[in-house]
Order: sequence, then C-alpha cells, then structure tokens
Amino acid sequence: MLGGYLMLVWLLAVSVCDLDMAEGEHLVKQLSLKYGKDKILFCQCDVTDYPQFEESFQTTMAALGGLDIVVNNAGIMNDRLWELEVDVNLNGMIRGTLLALRFMGKDRGGRGGVVVNMGSNVSLRPYVSLPIYTATKHAILGFTRSYGDLYHLNTTGVRILALCPSATDTKLFQNVKKQLLSAEFEKAWQRDTANSSPQKPECVGKALVQILHKAVSGTVWSVENGQPPYQVNFS
Repeated sequence: MLGGYLMLVWLLAVSVCDLDMAEGEHLVKQLSLKYGKDKILFCQCDVTDYPQFEESFQTTMAALGGLDIVVNNAGIMNDRLWELEVDVNLNGMIRGTLLALRFMGKDRGGRGGVVVNMGSNVSLRPYVSLPIYTATKHAILGFTRSYGDLYHLNTTGVRILALCPSATDTKLFQNVKKQLLSAEFEKAWQRDTANSSPQKPECVGKALVQILHKAVSGTVWSVENGQPPYQVNFS
C-alpha cells in the first residue's frame, strides 16, 4: 500500500498487506525472526483494487484461521495526485472497513472484532496547505463515528475506532514541494507545521495497542509528541 501498511490480525499472528512487495517482505522477514514464520504473513495489496483487497482478506483467513483486528493504515499525502489520494486515503479505508465487517461481523457468521482507521492530526485541525489531504482525513472521522455507533455495533459485534497521530517520522513527507497543489502553498505549509515535532512510529504503535483494549466503538483518539493517547471529545 501507499504510505503505510494494512494490518490484518488474528490473535498473535499478523498479516501485513502492502503495495510495495520488497519492503513488505523485508518487514515480514524481520518480524518472522523475532516471532516465528508461522506468525507473520505478507499479502501484496493495492487498496484501490477491490478484488485484490478482498483476496488479501481471503488469504489471511485461510492461512491464519480467522481474523480479529483490521488496521486501515494505507495513505498518501500528495494533493497534486488528488484523485489517487482520495482513492487511497478515503475509498481504501471504506473498502477495508466494509471487508472487515463482511469477514468479522456476527451478522455475517463471524464473531466480531475491531477496526482501527488511521486518521491524522489534520483530521482535527485543517492544514491550509493541504486542503484535499485534509478533506480525506476529516472524512475518516465522520465515517468512523457513524459506523462505530451502537446501532451498527449491536448488529455486527465489530468496534470501529479512529486513531489520529500528530506528525510521525515516516515516508509520508518525502518532497513536500512536489506534494502541494501549488508552489504558492509552501508558506502556508511552513505555518501549518511550524510547531510540529515528529514522533516515532513506535509511539503510535503503543497507542494503537492501548486503544484496542479500552476504546468504545465510534470514538476518536489522538496521539502526539510520544504521549499516551487521549480521547477526542466532540460537542
């Protein structure tokens, strides 16, 4: 996937799904050395391709015997490629959630589970320099809060949450000048990010584990500056 991995989790086994086969297989090799080959699976997957996305779920179910947690983490930040950006960030997350409900929902013969949709600090505070990226990240919260409502939880048994990290040290920021819709937006980018200090990905991972255990369906959580996650309250 572009900009991040989709994680399909069955108990202590993990299926890593990514568009970049070389990087994905490298990560799986590292994890296998630590946790065992039978605990880690890699599936090449493009979240904009529904049949391929569906196949990743089927492969994971067949190889690991079930599915408990889905983390929709794929994303790109490039307003110049805004159609792809919307298809990955928003449509990809919707596809992943609907597939998770299909494979885990109690109303579909499953036993329930958890879906975590990865938002951003931009989900909560718009970046003037990235209006289209901001739109995709705002939409994730609306979708999560709606589908996470008790109305759906009581039917599916699947909790749906959103986690919104502040700036994190990943490959998302590669060449910002080429990621802005206009070169004129660079000053706005500098203002948007003036007070940001990237946190380590490990901090986001720890926050994810914490909310998996305690978060109520439909809630939105923020993690910033390496601190513990906190719930975002909406009036």
